[in-house]
Amino acid sequence: MRPTTAAVPAPAPAPAPPAAVLAPAGARRGFAPMVALLDVGVLLVAFAIAHVVRFPWELATVRPQAGWIEFVTAPAIVVLWMVMLSAFRTRDPRIAGIGNDEYRRLVTATLVTVAAVAIVAYAAQLDLARGYVAIAFPLGLLFLLAGRWVVRTVLARSRARGERLQDVLIVGETEDVRYVGRRIAATPSAGYRVRAVVTDCVPGGTTIDLGSACAPVVGGIDDVLALARSEGVSAVVVAGAVRGGHERLRRLGWQLEEHGVELVVSSPLSDIAAGRVHERPVDGLPLMHVETPDYRRRTGKRVLDVLGAGTGLLLLAPVLAVIAVIIRLDDRGPVFFRQTRVGRGGEEFSILKFRTMCVDAEARMAALQAANEGAGPLFKMKDDPRVTRVGAFLRKTSLDELPQLWNVLTGSMSLVGPRPALPREVALYEDFADRRLLVTPGITGLWQVSGRSDLDWADGVRLDLHYVENWSFLHDLVILARTVPSVLRSRGAY
Repeated sequence: MRPTTAAVPAPAPAPAPPAAVLAPAGARRGFAPMVALLDVGVLLVAFAIAHVVRFPWELATVRPQAGWIEFVTAPAIVVLWMVMLSAFRTRDPRIAGIGNDEYRRLVTATLVTVAAVAIVAYAAQLDLARGYVAIAFPLGLLFLLAGRWVVRTVLARSRARGERLQDVLIVGETEDVRYVGRRIAATPSAGYRVRAVVTDCVPGGTTIDLGSACAPVVGGIDDVLALARSEGVSAVVVAGAVRGGHERLRRLGWQLEEHGVELVVSSPLSDIAAGRVHERPVDGLPLMHVETPDYRRRTGKRVLDVLGAGTGLLLLAPVLAVIAVIIRLDDRGPVFFRQTRVGRGGEEFSILKFRTMCVDAEARMAALQAANEGAGPLFKMKDDPRVTRVGAFLRKTSLDELPQLWNVLTGSMSLVGPRPALPREVALYEDFADRRLLVTPGITGLWQVSGRSDLDWADGVRLDLHYVENWSFLHDLVILARTVPSVLRSRGAY
C-alpha cells in the first residue's frame, strides 16, 4: 500500500508593491525643483546683502582682506541650509498652499542650521563676524518666508481658477459628505476638487449640492476601490464613519495603496485648531484629546488693544478731523453715530462710528424689511437708500469704523474679535450662537477678512465661534495683517 501524501497548500502570493502615489496637483511639473531654485536664490541674495552691509569697504578691492572667511564659508552655509530645508521636507507638496506647517518647518530648519553653524564654527575656531551672522540668518529666513508666501499666492490663484487641483472621491453618509464637500468646495486653495460621491444613502445618479459645486453619486461604499480606479482620482476622502468600522477602513487604505491612491480621513472634530488637539496613543490607537477653551481676559491681548488703539487715534487724528468736517458739510447732520451693541457676557455698550446714513435711518428701517438681503437676524442691503454719498465711500473703505478705536481704548471692544451684535440679533440667537458673547467683540475678525456682508449668517456664526474657541495671540496678529488687504479689496463692505 502506497503512503498517502498530504496536499501542501500553495503559498500565498506576495503582496504587490504599492504603486506610486499620484502627487498632489501643484506638485507636478517640477514644483519642488522650482521651489528649491527659489530658496537657493533668496539665500544667496540674503548672504550677499549681509556681506555688503557688514563689509562695505571691501567692495572696491579685488582680494578682500576683512570678510574673506565669511565670503568663503557663505556657499557652504547655503548648501547646509538647503540640505536642512530638504531634510525637514519644507517642499513637501502636501503642505504647499495651505496651513502653517510649511512655515513651521522653515523656521525649524533654519534654527537647526544656525545651531550647526555655531557648533562647527566653535569647533573649527572660525571667527565669523557676529554682525554678518546677525544679518544673514534673519534676512535669509525672512526671504524664505516671503518666497513661500509668493508661491502660495500664485498657487492659490491658480487653484481658484480650477487649475492644479487634485480630484477626489468623497465616501460616507449623506450629511457627512455634504458637510465635508462644502468645506472643500469653499476652499480651493487646499488643492482638492470633488469628482464624485460614494454613499449608500442615496441611489446612483443623484446629484449632491456642495454649495458652490455639485457632485454626482456614482455608487455605493462596497465599490469604492473600483470607482476610484474608474474615476481616475488620486485620493479618497472618508467623511465620517463607514460601514464595517475601523477594520474596513484599514483594509481600504491597503487596497488603495496598491493602486497609488491616497486615503484621506476627515476628522469628526470641526472648527477646532490643531493647537488644542493632542494625540494620546493607547495600544496603537491614536486618541485625540481636545483641550477646553480658555475664555479668560488675556493681559497680552489687552496690552495690544491699548497700544494699537492709542497709537491709531494719535496718528489718525488729522484723518478723523477731515472726515468729521466732510460729514458735517454733506447734510449738516451729526458726525458720529452711536448704537447699542451687546458685548462680552451680554453686557450692552454704545458703539461709536462715523455716520454713514441719513439722520432718520432707524425710523425708515421698518419700511425696508421686505428688501432685507441679510440671512438670519442680520439686516443688510447692498443698495440701501438710507446711505449718504459720503457714507457710501466711508463704508467701502471701512473708514466709518475708525472711531471704534475709542471703544477699544475704553475696553468695550477689542481690535480683533467677533462682530459686535445688536440686541435684536442676540434675542434671536439659537443653537449656541450666544457663545460669541464669551469674548470681547472686535473691530475686525475672521468674519471681516473672510467676506464680511457677503457671508451668510451660518458662515458668519461658524467663523466667530471658531475664533472664540481657538484664540491665540499669533492668530490675532495674522487677522490684523489680513485686514489690510481685505479692506483694500472692499469685499462685502456695504
